[in-house]
Amino acid sequence: MHSTERFGDRAQAYAAHRPSYPDEAIDTVLEGLGDPSALEIADIGAGTGISSRLFADRGAHVIAVEPNADMRLAAADHPRVDWQAGTADRTGLADQSVDIVVACQAFHWFATPFAMSEKRRIARRRAAMLQYERDEREPFTKAYGDIVRAYARDDTETMRMHALATFTHFPKSSVTRSAFTAVQALDLDGLLGRAASASYLPNVGPESVSLRRDLTSIFERFESDGRVELAMVTFVLVADW
Repeated sequence: MHSTERFGDRAQAYAAHRPSYPDEAIDTVLEGLGDPSALEIADIGAGTGISSRLFADRGAHVIAVEPNADMRLAAADHPRVDWQAGTADRTGLADQSVDIVVACQAFHWFATPFAMSEKRRIARRRAAMLQYERDEREPFTKAYGDIVRAYARDDTETMRMHALATFTHFPKSSVTRSAFTAVQALDLDGLLGRAASASYLPNVGPESVSLRRDLTSIFERFESDGRVELAMVTFVLVADW
């Protein structure tokens, strides 16, 4: 399955159960560029608009570029977010038409020279990627990670690690890297939904039933007041020119 089609049956789970991004991560992307309300931002691989709305909430106008129609349809409306179909290497945007181009939890799907050249072409000032990963120093998060690795059907998590390294070589730019911690508090439905939003985990058939059983087991082992906390680290890489 092509990466642009992977989330067609996960859109609702993605919109409902994926975490947001720390305020500090958004601050870092916008730092030094002046009044956000004067900025044009292209969010590539925007998914259901989680990151697009955060930038728009700061006052920026955001063009959310997403190839998957189901993901676009699952996005909540925002007055400063405009949606369009497009891919990372063919965004459909004009040369230097935005101040910043971002990719949030998506760059690993298109960490190629072609996509980076397209970002460099359309952005006047800056490119950035945001990517969250589990902080498995925390026991519940380690237990969740063990289950993910046991059921993963491809190497998406390895791809994410490679993407972080690839972005450090963004062409004709100076790249800085920051990291911010956060937790995602989840009830049982939220935990199951979080796993259901991952395209590399089974969501139908016997494996899916087994996955949900194992997730329920660790929830019951670690929950406090009906919730568990998934510890996360959000990496922010910014390329300036």
